[in-house]
Amino acid sequence: MNITNAEFVISNTDVQKCPAGTFPEYAFIGRSNVGKSSLINMLTGRKGLAMTSATPGKTMLINHFLINKSWYIVDLPGYGYAKRGQKGQEQIKRIIESYILQREQMTCLFVLIDSRLAPQAIDLEFTEWLGENSIPFAIVFTKADKLKSGRLSTNINEYLKQLKEQWEELPPYFITSSENRMGRKELLDYIESINKSLNSK
Repeated sequence: MNITNAEFVISNTDVQKCPAGTFPEYAFIGRSNVGKSSLINMLTGRKGLAMTSATPGKTMLINHFLINKSWYIVDLPGYGYAKRGQKGQEQIKRIIESYILQREQMTCLFVLIDSRLAPQAIDLEFTEWLGENSIPFAIVFTKADKLKSGRLSTNINEYLKQLKEQWEELPPYFITSSENRMGRKELLDYIESINKSLNSK
């Protein structure tokens, strides 16, 4: 897929105020500091489209970006940022859950996992919650350039092994790096294949 147009449309905290229409939406979510904004910028080829920050937990809004005037990338708040405080965490949880459970246009949720880390309970619990609610999702391993290939394979295989304890069938997964554009084609081809299947219905 060739992205020729990517534009910011709206930010809000209320799923009812998300854009009208039936364009499919591909939402991106993960723990704070997982590299979500950098990944969105890499996919779209627009360096400053999604705001990156040195401070984790800055995204507290549902951000819509219209791609090729036919589908959306949605940047969701990061989960699990402890310094946010109990009230802040509950607010973010409410924003995330209302979008995921209520937004009919959401076609696939991409769950970002930091490939440098051992499997984190919060990520495994989140994917389990998605399964319980029958939410279509795929896994995106980020920051793959930060590890040697042997270590990268070990970490990813360990995560998939733990997922297999919850799932009969593993979700699709992608290995990416915003630094060297690894996984960009595979991710965009996956989105394009879903868009084509929706258009053929």
